[in-house]
Amino acid sequence: MSRSDVESRLGLNKGPLPGHRRLRLVVAYCGTPWRGWQGLAIRGGIQDELAAAVLKATRAETVVHGSGRTDAGVHALAQVAHMDVPVSLRMSDEAWVNSINACLPLSIRIVEVSGAEPTFHSRYDAKGKVYRYRIWRSALLSPFEADRVWQVHGPLDMEALKTCLQSLVGTHNFVCLSANRGDMPETLRRVLTEKTTRTLYRAELREEGDLLELEFEGDGFLYKMVRLIVGSLVQVARGRATVEWFQGLLTDAQSVQSNQMAPAAGLYLVRVLY
Repeated sequence: MSRSDVESRLGLNKGPLPGHRRLRLVVAYCGTPWRGWQGLAIRGGIQDELAAAVLKATRAETVVHGSGRTDAGVHALAQVAHMDVPVSLRMSDEAWVNSINACLPLSIRIVEVSGAEPTFHSRYDAKGKVYRYRIWRSALLSPFEADRVWQVHGPLDMEALKTCLQSLVGTHNFVCLSANRGDMPETLRRVLTEKTTRTLYRAELREEGDLLELEFEGDGFLYKMVRLIVGSLVQVARGRATVEWFQGLLTDAQSVQSNQMAPAAGLYLVRVLY
C-alpha cells in the first residue's frame, strides 16, 4: 500500500478516523546519513524510517507528518511531527518513545510523544521556526565536528556580518535568498510576493572560541533560505561582496538571486513554534 493510500484511508487531513487517535512527536536526528526528511520511493528519508519503526514496533501502519522538510544532511534538535494510531494500542507516552526508538537507527531518536488534539497538524499549526547554523573558524577541524559544521578558515569582517544580520530582522521578500523548489516557473515566483515574503524576529550571532553560531527565528522559511542567507553573509564577511549587495537582495526583488549556498552540514532545526 502506498503512502498516499494510507493517508487517504486514515484521513489525516480531517483528523483521525474512528478508532484512531493523534499523537504529537518530537524527533531529533543527525541528517548526515539521510536524504532529508521527506519520504522517497528509493527510501532514505527520515519520514520513511519513522513509519517503518512504528510498523515494526506495533504492527500499525501509519503516515508520519512533519512540520516541514529538511534537506539531505541537515540536522534537527526538535523536529515536530504527528501520526494517527489505533486506540487499541494502549501504550503510555514513555512506552511509545521506548518502543519506536528500539526500532530506529541511532541517528534518529524520538525525544517525546504526547497525545494531541484530533485537529492538530504539525505543519499547518506551526507559527514559526528557529534554525541555527554553526561555522568552524579554525584551520584544524575537530574530528567530533565533522559533518556538523561548515569550516570557514581565514579572516572575517565581523562588523560587516553583524550589519547584514541586522538587515534581516523584519518583513522582507526573500525571493533572492531562496531557491525554486520546481513547483512553478521562476518568472511566476518573482511576481507572487506573498509566497516569498517572510518575517524574521531574530537574526543573532554567538561566538565561542573557534565556533560561530548564527540563529534565525521567523514565521517561516523558504526552500534553501537559511543556507543561502548564511552563504551570502560569509561572502560579505570574507570581503568578496559588499554589505550593499547583501541588503539589495532584500530590497530589490529583481536582483540576481544569490548563489552562495552554505553546506547542509552546519544547519540545525532547533525548534518549531506553536
